[in-house]
Amino acid sequence: MQRLLTWFGRRELAFWIVLLLMSGSMWLFMEVADEVMEGETQAIDERILLSLRHADNPEELLGPPWLEQVGQDITALGGNTVLTLLSVWVMIFLLLIHKRKLALVVLLATGGALLASFMLKSGFDRARPDLVTHATMVYTSSFPSGHSMLSASTYLTLGALLAQFQTSWQVKILIICTSILLTVLVGISRVYLGVHWPTDVVAGWTVGSAWALMCWYLSRQFVHEKIDTVLNE
Repeated sequence: MQRLLTWFGRRELAFWIVLLLMSGSMWLFMEVADEVMEGETQAIDERILLSLRHADNPEELLGPPWLEQVGQDITALGGNTVLTLLSVWVMIFLLLIHKRKLALVVLLATGGALLASFMLKSGFDRARPDLVTHATMVYTSSFPSGHSMLSASTYLTLGALLAQFQTSWQVKILIICTSILLTVLVGISRVYLGVHWPTDVVAGWTVGSAWALMCWYLSRQFVHEKIDTVLNE
């Protein structure tokens, strides 16, 4: 009985923690969105964007010539092609090992975030930065950053899924830190290449993180549902 109470107590605590973090992320997104729409962030956006360029020639990126190619390689990790291929591979793998519900979570993490990104971009319709020439192709509006949002949702969800099956805390920490690092690097690359304002990236991170938290919570229920069944017998 004590183990049963402890188990359900942990599940309830996890629910409230996730709810609190999601609420905080969405509150931050709404604050950023409000400031952006009122034009309050324009000055800081421009200052940060230009700080990554040479003062005497804003068209030239700071750093050695090869760094621009590195930025393009990193930004591709948050693109629809890479994330779709990765998600499809993971879903096929999960289906082959009979984890259908977890495959659905991965679909929700990527497909749901992609749909949400499209709707948000259409709603806000913010223009892309026009201070410098874009160092990579863009096709949609600027706010929020789709690359930042999708990389946060996908990599954080996949990292959380993988970490759940590890017994070593060191391995868990490595996986989660790698997921966070990839998400951060993709966002920074968007600003570095001049295709997003910094606030676009922050907004993308907040929504993507909230989405990933929801997907992680769902996956947690699916992973442990067999334990629930045993406890209730």
